[in-house]
Amino acid sequence: MKDYAAHDALGLAALVRRKEVSPLELVEAAIARIEAHNPALNAVIYKAYDQARAQASDPASLPDGPFRGLPFLIKDILGAPIKDMPCTHGSAYFRDWVPDYDAEIVKRWKAAGLIVVGKTNVPEFAITGTTESAYLGRCGNPWNPDYSSGGSSGGAAAAVASGMVPIAHASDGLGSIRIPAAQCGLVGMKPTRDRNPHGPHDTERAVGFMQDHIVARTVRDCAAMLDVTGYPEPDAAYAWPAKEGRYLDCVGEDPGRLRIAFSDQRPNGKGADPEVKAVMEKTAKVLEGLGHHVEEALPQTDWTTIYQAQGAVSTANLAAGIAELTLRFGRPPEEHELEPLTWSGVKTGRKLTGDIVMWGWRTLRVLTREIMRFYETYDVFLCPTCVTPPPRLGYVDPVNLEPREVSKRQASVFGYTPPQNFTGQPSMSLPLGMSSGGLPIGMQLSARYADEATLYRLAGQLEQAMPWKDRTPPIWDL
Repeated sequence: MKDYAAHDALGLAALVRRKEVSPLELVEAAIARIEAHNPALNAVIYKAYDQARAQASDPASLPDGPFRGLPFLIKDILGAPIKDMPCTHGSAYFRDWVPDYDAEIVKRWKAAGLIVVGKTNVPEFAITGTTESAYLGRCGNPWNPDYSSGGSSGGAAAAVASGMVPIAHASDGLGSIRIPAAQCGLVGMKPTRDRNPHGPHDTERAVGFMQDHIVARTVRDCAAMLDVTGYPEPDAAYAWPAKEGRYLDCVGEDPGRLRIAFSDQRPNGKGADPEVKAVMEKTAKVLEGLGHHVEEALPQTDWTTIYQAQGAVSTANLAAGIAELTLRFGRPPEEHELEPLTWSGVKTGRKLTGDIVMWGWRTLRVLTREIMRFYETYDVFLCPTCVTPPPRLGYVDPVNLEPREVSKRQASVFGYTPPQNFTGQPSMSLPLGMSSGGLPIGMQLSARYADEATLYRLAGQLEQAMPWKDRTPPIWDL
């Protein structure tokens, strides 16, 4: 299928419905592109070709969902296990684990008609904003394989940006959907907390920062997938955030005259790289030209304290996760099975006392309210997704750099995305610019809690005003 990569996911699904193309043809096209591009990128680390071909060869057995017959890739993380497929979480510690169950969100993807053709690269424990690990190796950016594809969903973003599949699973704990979307030139939405399911084992999502969704090339694919997966779990511990209707219907709707704030100032008081700032300012002018009220402003809180609180909660959760996995596997990880950055977090978490961890939770609860008050005045906040264009592979290297240096360098590149994980708000990255070096630059739009609808309306408007559909990386052509 020569024009496979020219279509988005909904476009391919329409061809299948009209019987202009078969699911097997789509799977073979995806496999051909994976085989062509993966040697340069290392985006796909597990290939499920035999299972995918068998499933696609029997179209009558495929569920009649909106993505029926489409090839799909799932991120290789603990939070999205697939029955009978290895799950490594980017770590040698998991090299022998093969889950015997599907996560609830995996069940929903399968029910939508998607065919899993493989799993994508991820840094160890999905910690870093770049996809580089000792166990799975580095994942290159399709725009230039010497540069980072972002993280922790870098494998997913590289796969979609190179045309292997039109959409792929991604997850976001402190920016891991939005960062790779920005660095690979894609659409990436972090949904509202608890919008998508976390079952059957909520322990992998216990802190509440992590949300699953996809990276995509079009806004409508991003919206349609959230319609497929974003509905309540009967046994969920927390109330599902209400929605006003189908998100796909929002794309193309007039968002009305929105109150939009923008700023490139980070929590440390510093701004963005000049090229990134220029894209933000251009976006603000376009939004003003579309009739929105646009002014420079940013949320305020005690950023030093809120990051200290998040650090306490996250490292304690990492240590608790290792304790749980020790019981599951019947042994603790050996020193060589975890990278220095992971060990640093585990050892720090083990030293924290209960009062410090609970201080972290209480502080997050109070200080996130200050951020939320900002959205009483503004409908949307615009800022860069990343501080700089994509860095070279090795600049943020969790394998060979000291943990403190990794954290320092991450802050210098990925300084904008975490607050929306603290608050649970929806936040998305759109590919609205390019650097002088030919690398994508993403802009982040955030809205009130549970208001993905406004973001999809505004994103659809920007997709028309600042189109990116025809921008493809040099690696694109087979």
